[in-house]
Amino acid sequence: MESKIRVRIPQITSIETALHLYYNRIELSGNDIKELFGEISNCTIAKLKNKARELMKERSTPIWNARNVNTEVAFEAWGLNIENLERRYSKIQKLEGKK
Repeated sequence: MESKIRVRIPQITSIETALHLYYNRIELSGNDIKELFGEISNCTIAKLKNKARELMKERSTPIWNARNVNTEVAFEAWGLNIENLERRYSKIQKLEGKK
């Protein structure tokens, strides 16, 4: 099913931040989303949440807090592949260790 919510997905602030949020938060709040993507408007945050909620509804994902979105589903809805981010972060760590 193609998404009905249209929103430009901003670039993440850092891979480390994305990994930290993914593994430390079951659900993402507006502040978490702002930390993930940087200074974005409340309107963009709402659109990002709605895009994630659309996929959550499709998958019957439980909602713990009506103001938040499920982290795993949100990352998928926003095109953030956690395995790819982990691989990139590992490569960065290896490169920085060789300095």
